[in-house]
Formats: sequence, C-alpha cells, structure tokens
Amino acid sequence: MDASTLPERATILVVDDTPDNLKLMSGLLKDLYRVKIANSGEKALSIAASETPPDLILLDIMMPEMDGYEVCERLKRDRATRDIPVIFLTAKAETEDEEKGLKCGAVDYITKPISPPVVLARVETHLKLKASADFLRDKSAFLEQEVQKRTRELAAIQDVTILAMASLAETRDSDTGNHIRRTQFYVKALAERLRTHPRFAADLDDSTITLLFKSAPLHDIGKVGIPDRILLKPGRFEPHEFEIMKTHTTLGRKAIEHAEQSLGMSVDFLTCAKEIAQWHQEKWDGSGYPDGIGGDDIPVAARLMAVADVYDALISRRVYKDGMPHEKAVQIIQAGKGSHFDPDMVDAFMEIQDEFRAIAAKYADSDMDLAKKKEFLDQAGGAQ
Repeated sequence: MDASTLPERATILVVDDTPDNLKLMSGLLKDLYRVKIANSGEKALSIAASETPPDLILLDIMMPEMDGYEVCERLKRDRATRDIPVIFLTAKAETEDEEKGLKCGAVDYITKPISPPVVLARVETHLKLKASADFLRDKSAFLEQEVQKRTRELAAIQDVTILAMASLAETRDSDTGNHIRRTQFYVKALAERLRTHPRFAADLDDSTITLLFKSAPLHDIGKVGIPDRILLKPGRFEPHEFEIMKTHTTLGRKAIEHAEQSLGMSVDFLTCAKEIAQWHQEKWDGSGYPDGIGGDDIPVAARLMAVADVYDALISRRVYKDGMPHEKAVQIIQAGKGSHFDPDMVDAFMEIQDEFRAIAAKYADSDMDLAKKKEFLDQAGGAQ
C-alpha cells in the first residue's frame, strides 16, 4: 500500500522558518498529499488547532522565538492536537538532539540534508500508523458510547420493573402510588444524613444509597399475596387476620427471591430489596415481625424503611382516615426511639424532619388520587 492508496488524501503541515526549505518539502509532497506550510511555531500551533488539523507535522527544530521542541511539547499538552504525529526534520544530528526530540513526543527524527525516498517512506509509515490509531480510538469511543447507552437502558428497565412491581402491590391496598415515591425519598434523605455517622459510614456510600432508593418501592410487594378480605378491610384486624397480614413481609422476600432465581444470578439491588421487604416491620427492641430480631441484627436498609414507612403512614391521608399533623407524627417517631426505631436514626430524622415534611408536601395525595382509590376499594369490597 503506497501513499496514493491511503483512505484519504492526507494533509501534511510543514513547519520551517526558511522559505527554501518550505518550497523544497512542498514540492516533494504536493503530488501525494495536501500540503500546508507555516514559517513559525505560533502559526503552526494555530493551524494544528484549527477545524481542519493536519494528519502529520514535519517540524524544524531551529526556529526563532519558538523552537521545534517547544512547539512539539505544546502540541502534546493540548488534548485537541496531542494525537497528531510529529516528525522532526532538522540539521541537528547529535544523538542527544534526537533523544530530546523523541522525549518531546515526536514519532520520528530525520536529519538534513534529507533523502526524499526516506522522507516519503517515513511519512507514509506514520500516516498508516495514525490511521490505525484513529480507527482504534474511534472504535473505542463508539464502544464506550454503546456501553453507556446499554447501561442507561438497563437502568431504565430496572427502574420501570421495580415501579411496575411496586405499583402492582399498591393497587391492592389503601395506599396510593405517591406512598411509593414518598418513602423512596424519605429513605434517601435519611441515608444521606447518616452517611458520615461512624455506625453507618461503611454501609451508606453513594452506590448503596442508590440501591436503597431503587429498592424502597418493593417494601410491601408481599401484599400481593394477602387475601382481599383482609388487605382491603377498612377497620382494625382481628388477631388471626393480623397474623395473616404479617406474612406480607416473608411473601415479599420470597417473591423477590423467585425473581432472582429466574435471573440465575445474584443482583445487588434485589439483595437490598429482600432485606427491606423481610424486615422493615422489625423493631429495635425485638418486638416486631416476622422474625422478632432487634438492634443491629436488623439490616440497615430495613431500619431506614421502618422510619420512613411509619412516618408516611402517620401523616398521609387514606380513603378512610385523615392524615396526622407533621408535628404529632414527629412526636410519635421520637417516642419510638430505642424501642421501635434505631436511636441514631431517630436523631437523624429529627435533624431533617423539615425535609421529610417537604417530601410529603411535594408528593401529597390529591383528592382525585383518593377518590380513585376509594372507588377501587368499594368495587373490590363489593366483589367479596
């Protein structure tokens, strides 16, 4: 493959302060390449940084004001020009001169007086090498873009799947879809507040908080398995009904485990979701359900959800009840410190209670939301 068969007619920039040298090199190259000339370092840098940069630069070293070494170093420091190959073309023939030129970033070093066949052969070689490097760089950039695109698509599919599953559970009880959003943001806010706390710093890094936010909507997915006659009952549960209702935690974990087994692999966000589903009804003093565990035996994710879920249950309007004032809900959370809730989490909650209030207001249930939910519950109740 000779120069005339390269994919495109390449552009060569010749830099020399001597007009005769520029004329000589231009005459040698013009039949094979597009040739640009520069009689100073500043002009060379300007051409190299233009919208149509050269494919290769033949650069003299001994020039006034800015010598070739400095030009080469500046080219290599600039992200826009660093990949343009530079060949020094100079009368400086000492070994240390060549070594210095190559250390500056040049790809080759040709001494004057030049041998035209040698110059043409080396120019062609380095243009081919540049074409290969450009191809690999473009391919790498394309693949990186594709990976980013696929990653975004997978994340979107993951988010949609979680919300679809969570919405399925939400349609079967008195909560509205906004409950899912509120608890997501409560958990995130509380986790971010605790991320520097000595007890939680190791557990609450950026990626974990993201997983918590994604997983939170699945906390009540197990309600799908609770009979309507219990789940949709407007009044208090009888003891035997409450025992059935409590199984939504274990049912939720098992449903997520089944999904994970279908994938044939362990998935981080599903691990977090299983912890939340199984243990968000546990209490710090061990009096919760389904397993009666307490203290630090309860996973951090479940402890966070416990605060978020109780707060939302207290302040939110339901079809058959009004929401509690924020201040009263805060008092109840505070009273549960060390019994229902992790004490440090309650302290963090107290510090950011206004943020909880703002989230509740932003995602509040509208009259239309509640009317639709009431219509659904009335129809479901009539069908029983």
